[in-house]
Amino acid sequence: MSKVSERRPTVTIAEVASAAGVSRATVSRVMNGRSTVDPEISRRVREAAAELQYRPSNVARSLSLGRTETVALVVPDLGNPLFQQILRGIMSAADPDGYRVLVADTAENPSAEAEIALEARLRCDALVLVSPRMPEQDLRELLPRAHPVVLVNRELTAPQPGSAATPTLSIDFAHGATAVVEHLVALGHRHLAYLAGPVGSASDAARLRGLRVARERHPDVRIDHLPCGSTVDAGFAAADTALATRATAVVAFNDLVAFGLLARLNETGVAVPGDVSIVGFDDIELARFSTPSLTTAAVPQADLGRRAWERLRAVINDPGVDPATLGPTQFEPRIEVRASTGPVPPPRGAATPSAPGPRWRSEGDASVLALGDLHLARYEPGDRIPAVHSPRPFLHPVHTLGGIALTDAGPVDHRHHYGASVAVADVNGTSHWGGRTFVRDEGPTLLDNHGRQVSGGARADGTTLHDEVLWSAASGDPQAREERTLRCELVAEAAGGTDAWVLDWRSALHAEHGDLVIASPATNGRPGAGYGGLFWRVAPAATTAVLSATGVGEELAHGSTSPWVAFVQDHETGPTTLLLLQHGAPHTVRPWFVRAAEYPGAGPALAWDEPLTVPAGSTLEIGLSAVLVDHALSLEEAAHLAARTADRLARGIEKSSTAESSSEETARA
Repeated sequence: MSKVSERRPTVTIAEVASAAGVSRATVSRVMNGRSTVDPEISRRVREAAAELQYRPSNVARSLSLGRTETVALVVPDLGNPLFQQILRGIMSAADPDGYRVLVADTAENPSAEAEIALEARLRCDALVLVSPRMPEQDLRELLPRAHPVVLVNRELTAPQPGSAATPTLSIDFAHGATAVVEHLVALGHRHLAYLAGPVGSASDAARLRGLRVARERHPDVRIDHLPCGSTVDAGFAAADTALATRATAVVAFNDLVAFGLLARLNETGVAVPGDVSIVGFDDIELARFSTPSLTTAAVPQADLGRRAWERLRAVINDPGVDPATLGPTQFEPRIEVRASTGPVPPPRGAATPSAPGPRWRSEGDASVLALGDLHLARYEPGDRIPAVHSPRPFLHPVHTLGGIALTDAGPVDHRHHYGASVAVADVNGTSHWGGRTFVRDEGPTLLDNHGRQVSGGARADGTTLHDEVLWSAASGDPQAREERTLRCELVAEAAGGTDAWVLDWRSALHAEHGDLVIASPATNGRPGAGYGGLFWRVAPAATTAVLSATGVGEELAHGSTSPWVAFVQDHETGPTTLLLLQHGAPHTVRPWFVRAAEYPGAGPALAWDEPLTVPAGSTLEIGLSAVLVDHALSLEEAAHLAARTADRLARGIEKSSTAESSSEETARA
């Protein structure tokens, strides 16, 4: 029969004193960390306490010290990750000082905040009051009663008369809101909507001040103010109202509201940022993992908590300390640009016939091909692409003259696809494609092998855009230098009386740092997956048909050496055709990698079934021409347009080469 263990009686301070041969007062001083006790005596006391498994009473210790060594954190909503991060910062900073943190949640109830804060203060040594919603007069009455207090994310409009000043830490949300608008204006947005925070929120009032400043700077910008709240549910519920304003960008009170908004837009088939751009506030942990990743005004959340503890510790030790001596009190948000913001959608309908021809121009760090008010194409440096997606410059969006986008970037099925770009799955073992790498006998595997293509700064010259792109390996070592040229021209009556335009992309890849061995999943053991080269990720549509010189259908085009392929699509706003042509004579035409059923996209394959070696010191020439038509072409019409375009491009190249030779001869003379 087993014996039931009996509970061991609590060891008293007297027993420890007897075992150590000292008085109870000496044990108390040792256990409370007093430095006046002789080290040898202190050692004997701690050894006796450990042997007897003595644990001092927290209540008795608090009575002895006059402290609980606990502080209270009062927040409006502990479910908000912003407040969770502030709590984490305070806890990590307070722990080395032996302090614990008690948390109180006021459930966004301003009328109960003061009572909850005072109750928490009675149980603790000090108070951290985060984002209180109560009116300022109530806050002023509370602070002296709850002293010592540190106020976070809230400022008083004037100094506190007749009492010790309260240390304050705040975020310059007004500056953050202004910076958000500046970011959106740089992308071409002129009609915004703001989903406002809780009534009485001081940080919401600060955001509104920042929005007013932005409006004064940009009188042509309209900002609609919409009541909302601070939760995911509030953002979800406000989405339809935001869409009804026809704004091209929505600024959410915080990231949670933005998440709810994104969920509703995804549910209703609204593309972000293709149809509308979304910006949040705070940069909570999940912001970079949303779909798409969220552009937001980042707040130093955990650091705010750590700094709050530094000030609280100072006022606990010296209640009369001057807050002005405790360091900076206000912090500016920084804009984290991610995938949820993009250029303003173009106006629907054809471009103005009287508009001058398309011209490239700089717009922030990007380049835009504009035809009157219509943006035909946008060239991004790609420096904000996540490292795992193999950062590279790319074209997106690219529109027809009727304003229909025929590129896609960051789609759900392949987040690492970015419009039109030079994307190669394997260059000397480095991925310039992004995402997972196909490994023989293992399949798609996420490796730390992603390279980077760095734009040297695109230079616009009328209808031509030049860029010098430096390729580097996953290790950071240089791999190659690419000279890139993008030209455009209009095409009259491509088919059925419809106008179109041509984008001609040519790249010269110089192997200046040794041999370049270009491979693909196909050459590494995955049949039919010879992708890699100049790749065009086509926009989704209700229907997509593939045409080529070999006939109709994806199966006939994929792997063929047709000089052209075409995607004929039916969009909500009308039919389109994207005609892609390879450069060079028929014997240099590369096999096409084509997808339509799984997702729409195509490009000539550099390594279809065998690796391609570019010897050190030599150059690889690649190119692709795209004709964008606001009309559904038949197989015969597509073939005819392809022949006309190829002939015109050939004459243009010959003319350009003659002009360059003439210029060189003149220069030599």
